[in-house]
Amino acid sequence: MTEKDVISRGQQYIMNTYGRFPLVPVKGKGSYIWDINGKQYLDFVGGIAVCILGHSNNELNQVLKEQAQTLWHVSNLYWIEPQVAAAEKLATATGMDKVFFCNSGAEANEAAIKLARKYFYRQNENKYEIITFKKSFHGRTMAAVTATGQDKYHEGFAPLPGGFSYAEFNNLDSVKEVINENTCAIMVEPIQGEGGIQPADPVFLNGLRKLCDQEGIFLIFDEVQCGMGRTGQLFAWQDYVVKPDIFTTAKGLGGGIPIGAMIATEKAASGFAPGDHASTFGGNPLATAVASKVLDIVSDNTFLDNVKAMGEYLYQALKKIGDRRIVDVRGKGLMLGMEFNTPVKELIEICIQKGLLLVGAGTNVVRFVPPLTINETEVNQAVNILKEALREWKNGLS
Repeated sequence: MTEKDVISRGQQYIMNTYGRFPLVPVKGKGSYIWDINGKQYLDFVGGIAVCILGHSNNELNQVLKEQAQTLWHVSNLYWIEPQVAAAEKLATATGMDKVFFCNSGAEANEAAIKLARKYFYRQNENKYEIITFKKSFHGRTMAAVTATGQDKYHEGFAPLPGGFSYAEFNNLDSVKEVINENTCAIMVEPIQGEGGIQPADPVFLNGLRKLCDQEGIFLIFDEVQCGMGRTGQLFAWQDYVVKPDIFTTAKGLGGGIPIGAMIATEKAASGFAPGDHASTFGGNPLATAVASKVLDIVSDNTFLDNVKAMGEYLYQALKKIGDRRIVDVRGKGLMLGMEFNTPVKELIEICIQKGLLLVGAGTNVVRFVPPLTINETEVNQAVNILKEALREWKNGLS
């Protein structure tokens, strides 16, 4: 099929839930993909922070092949060896205790919401409300989208589930204003992704930890996007040195294979008993075998040190770009955002035409979430293309 054929048939048969660019990728290797016409692109989207080891990684390919030839799927009615191995690695690397596997970030966050509420139900305490934050994003399922503190994601889905309230990100006083005797947890992204790549203030996160301890409630970190080495630590909360009671991850955990996880302390995990929660495909042999290998690679200190170095290199290169439309460059590690004083969709389209894939984070922010394996040559290539695109982009110029 030609590019036109794929797009035409897709428009006919695929539901209209994405604003897609007219691009048909067919092959990937490392930091690059090729479209159906053979054109090469430098990929600084990585499936939106998913392909953390690049495309078609040789080590992951080998693990996937070996597991596919052995055992694809069995029910969680049985003990699954690769699942146990992956859970042990997650718990050991984080000092946490128990893991629940699912298939996505939204499912992981749903599990965290259910766990917090079920724990206090088992304690015979009437605690069920969860505080989240404005400009947050926690997923597309009904509870996760309600937890998301952005009205645009709520529109048209009323009545939304109850039991959520919203505070101002990086504003501890606003949390104290909404907390009450029915609050069971505070749920927060250490770095807001869809909200514009907004890192939490360390004082704010420490304040949330102390507040949760004082109130006897759970602190939940959503690390679906900012976790798995993205900041230069395995998880962002380790960079902040603020330990949660529950945290979630997905995206990069499988390096492209769909998998998510909720990780909890022994105390928090005691909220669940058999029958309280489940996932048919969650933690199956295929997904957890790959995730286990991803954890081996990403947990290595040398790997993480390189993420920090490449993150700083990219940050400094972006900061040096002289364009009066740029408002700010911010983030941690290889999760960076460049904010403009005007919408960026056209700029992203120009970059795509020039062979660089980027994605937005809200209307005015360009997000940079490349594979964690990028090198200086690729960073330089991306920045040079961005500079060319900025020269052609007329938006916001008078």
